[in-house]
Amino acid sequence: MPTHRAVHVASAGEKLTLVDVETRSPDPGQVRIAVSACGICGTDHGFVNGGFPGTTWPLTPGHEIAGTIAELGAGVAGFGLGDRVAVGWFGGHCNRCVPCRQGIFIHCENLQVPSWQYPGGYAESVTVPANALARIPDELSFADAAPMACAGVTTFDALRKTRALPGDRVAVLGVGGLGHLGIQFARAMGFETIAIARGTGKRDDALALGAHHYVDSTAGDVGDSLRELGGVSVVLATAANSAAMAATVGGLLPRGELVIIGAATDPLPISPLQLIMPGYSVTGHPAGTARDVEEAMRFAVLAGVRARIEERPLSDAAQAYTDADEGRARYRMVLTM
Repeated sequence: MPTHRAVHVASAGEKLTLVDVETRSPDPGQVRIAVSACGICGTDHGFVNGGFPGTTWPLTPGHEIAGTIAELGAGVAGFGLGDRVAVGWFGGHCNRCVPCRQGIFIHCENLQVPSWQYPGGYAESVTVPANALARIPDELSFADAAPMACAGVTTFDALRKTRALPGDRVAVLGVGGLGHLGIQFARAMGFETIAIARGTGKRDDALALGAHHYVDSTAGDVGDSLRELGGVSVVLATAANSAAMAATVGGLLPRGELVIIGAATDPLPISPLQLIMPGYSVTGHPAGTARDVEEAMRFAVLAGVRARIEERPLSDAAQAYTDADEGRARYRMVLTM
């Protein structure tokens, strides 16, 4: 049987190990992708450490996948061998549950996520449902496309689904793997963009990425700082820090929106009274469907938005994961095959 190299995590918290595994041909409705690049996402930490129920071990992480179709399963239409495709957190929907029948595929009750419901993209080959595929524009390399399948589409789709209009002020909390893309997308969408981060170390980067203003969250009350700039219509919270998210609420304009994509696990310290009088809303935003990924990539091409990436070979996956997990990657680590 043909084999390929893939990363295995034997059980929760164990080391990432490169092994040879059997290359599985796709079932009906699936395709096999020859992986060219896979981004390392912060959520991978949760998978590697057993934070998601129902995980099957050994685990192959990775849900920011880009490559070419190497095999087609029976019944797959609209895609062909050699097509350049990406797969993100949205790794397939059932098309049978009520959310799917309502067309809300991202909330599929049987949503499939690479590395959770099937082996992920830290590998030379991955087999996925065809309805998870997003076409990669010719203008994007595989390494550029991979982060767009999760970090890119999450920030892009969250911003475009707010009520903010071009010219409105929008703040991005956190200047990291998600935030550095959120700043670029916010600027490209025509928002007066404010970056918020701890200290001044990321100020120059934030301004170079397109922020009009920078707020050091350690220099005083963040809400006061935002109000001094005129207040904001939206805060896009990318930093996984509940206290930092709550600290921005005082800077929202009436009917302002706090949109959360940073996956913190501790409760938000916000009182109902803070929300009622000004009519604030606090919403969580998941990633995006395959079509959303395509639209995020297309907008990125038009606007010149790119993830700042550091490429590492698959053979260096364990060290690359550790560097990303411990904050030594700015801003997105991408494994290449």
